[in-house]
Amino acid sequence: MTSPAVAELVISGQVILTDEDGYLKNRDDWSEAVAQTLSAADGVELTESHWEVIRLLQEYYDNYEIAPAIRILTKAVGKKLGKDKANSRYLYDLFPQGPAKQACRYAGLPKPTGCV
Repeated sequence: MTSPAVAELVISGQVILTDEDGYLKNRDDWSEAVAQTLSAADGVELTESHWEVIRLLQEYYDNYEIAPAIRILTKAVGKKLGKDKANSRYLYDLFPQGPAKQACRYAGLPKPTGCV
């Protein structure tokens, strides 16, 4: 059995390990600087709308110990941030590579279940 590829980010002199898809190996390594580095590599500038979703995801993970798939994320966004933001179009505008996958990566969470 081969182990998954590991990549590194270096932020402020600290080496942070990620898996082959860019998800943090250790959630404790997360910081806003990590999120900004990952998003910059994707060509995404994080706005307050991004941060709302990132913080919501982290809170969800703290409560349920799982990263939500897109349907669950959309429902959670509706409950917490309002019905106007509870739709895939809004989330895809923020996270074009896939709201659950990309937002979870920026939030320092594992890859959501069901994401390929």
